[in-house]
Amino acid sequence: MALPLRARTLVRDETEDATPAVLLDQLDEVQRDLDRGIISAAEAKAAEQEIKRRILMQSRKVGSRRAISVSGGRAGLVLSAVFVPVFAFGYYMSMGSPEIPAMAFADRSAEREEAARIADLSSQLYNRLVSEPDGGPSDGWMLLGQTYLRMGRYADAANAFAVVTERPEASSAVFSMLAEALIYADQGVVTPPAEAAIDQAVALDPDNPAAVFYKAVALSQTGEAAKGHDLIVARLNAADGYYPWMETLLAEANRIGATIGRAPIPLANFAPMVSGSGPTQEDVANAQEMSDEERQAFIESMVQRLATRLEDEPDDLDGWVRLGNAYMVLGDTPQAIGAYERAEALLNEAGVSDPRAQVVSDALSSLRE
Repeated sequence: MALPLRARTLVRDETEDATPAVLLDQLDEVQRDLDRGIISAAEAKAAEQEIKRRILMQSRKVGSRRAISVSGGRAGLVLSAVFVPVFAFGYYMSMGSPEIPAMAFADRSAEREEAARIADLSSQLYNRLVSEPDGGPSDGWMLLGQTYLRMGRYADAANAFAVVTERPEASSAVFSMLAEALIYADQGVVTPPAEAAIDQAVALDPDNPAAVFYKAVALSQTGEAAKGHDLIVARLNAADGYYPWMETLLAEANRIGATIGRAPIPLANFAPMVSGSGPTQEDVANAQEMSDEERQAFIESMVQRLATRLEDEPDDLDGWVRLGNAYMVLGDTPQAIGAYERAEALLNEAGVSDPRAQVVSDALSSLRE
């Protein structure tokens, strides 16, 4: 505190960071190389995504600082130097209790011990896996990767999942978890390795909700937000019932939709056996206590409510798709075909490309076989 009193002014002036300009020049250079045929379109896309990732990371850093002047601020500084200790001492004398142990620190002791125990166990698991001649079981590596994710060790988690992705039994879920770890490791940026993992997850299982989620994130980051939004909506429309992951997908769809001017979508739109407002907590609780026959009747009544509403709102495309899904779940093929045909008619009237058209077409083909 004495140093500012000796100097009238203190100025910090940093040269503006030229890194963003260099990265933008690199983007132009990639485009020129592509135009000249030096690199392929795939190589150009990968290079552009990597450069954009660097631009995003660089934008989070402070580029410059303003000049700071303390000229004429000596009085305030002197006053602070006197007032702060006096206030702190007075507050401590009235509120402080030095005889009481630091409860916050004591309360966290169990948490710290648990974290240390988990870290020790994960280290033991890693050592055991790498020491096994066959590389260790895939389940062990998946457990290790998930543990690293909870610990916030995202790069280590990605390495663990990557081991399993190189094995024949690697499923879509393994690749989507690898993508998640890579994205977290890069602070939310979908890098080319993460996108490659996402594409592999989608290829193995197009219905994998996690793969759909991260594919939509990747599309939104590359300027194709509308495609990402449509992808999530199509997956939600294809669901045959309510699942917990639907809330996560819907939140991401609404986040993306807000950036492109699309209206928020309520969760009730994608619960196939609910009316406009969805079941209440009491309905859910009552359904859990019902017998199979009572539960079936309850579901059928909710489907009937949806069908009745659609008679009054015949232009609700999403409603007809949900109704078709509901009838499929109930095994009522004629009614399901009728609902999907109404949806198909609305799609034909619209005359535009819509991801729901494929969902409806696939459902009708399956039901008519």
